[in-house]
Amino acid sequence: MDIKEQAMKIVEKISKDEKLQKEFKEDPIAAIEKVSGVDIPDDMKDKVADMVKTGLKADAASGLLGGLKDLIK
Repeated sequence: MDIKEQAMKIVEKISKDEKLQKEFKEDPIAAIEKVSGVDIPDDMKDKVADMVKTGLKADAASGLLGGLKDLIK
């Protein structure tokens, strides 16, 4: 499994759980390690955190756009 695929699975789990969302906001790396069960190497922490943040933003935007589409119908 590559990093991008793993990050998207983490995004899916965090986006569905308010407690994990709060934990992610407070300490992104700890939340990612908790969800993935993997101790992320120091040289990868920023990259993985950025991928998850980007995925969460995209997921939120997708949800908003989907809601707007429903309103237009």
